[in-house]
Amino acid sequence: MNGAEIVFFLEERSAESLLSVLLPRILPPEIVTRFIVFEGKQDLEKRLERKLRGYLNPHAKFIVLRDKDAAPCINTKATLAQKCTNAGHPEAVVRIACHELESWYLADLAAVEKALERHGLAAYQNQRKYRTPDALASPSRELTALAPQYQKVGGSRLIGQHLDPTNTRSNSFRVFVQAVLQCSK
Repeated sequence: MNGAEIVFFLEERSAESLLSVLLPRILPPEIVTRFIVFEGKQDLEKRLERKLRGYLNPHAKFIVLRDKDAAPCINTKATLAQKCTNAGHPEAVVRIACHELESWYLADLAAVEKALERHGLAAYQNQRKYRTPDALASPSRELTALAPQYQKVGGSRLIGQHLDPTNTRSNSFRVFVQAVLQCSK
């Protein structure tokens, strides 16, 4: 698949920071990745159709990534999928991070420990709430309690360098990685 391109439509810079270091570890080197970053979920929803419609590479594949936050996942995904269809790209993949990207980090506390040099964090992984971090209402608050030095953009870049792409504790992370790998074929 020479010259293949996957374009990611992202709600915020922290997602770009994570993906910029995670994707090169899981994608073949010939896959080009591009990031179109919005200024939050409202901006993403407002401008997604126009950005998709105007993308010039007819062979590009598209993935939209947004946090679930408090909105019902199925409604959020349906709304974004409809915007992709309206833009002429019904094949675009929509993935929701439940509830926030930080859920993905809490699913891999060994990566957080290594990235933020916060010794002893991996030992918390077997605690009930960290075994299924997608169920946590405020993962960013949980992560900050464990690692007060965590900053969204810089922390995402550091943690992304160590995040295990085969980790299945966060179902939303597992499904996202599967979608990325499927788009690379």
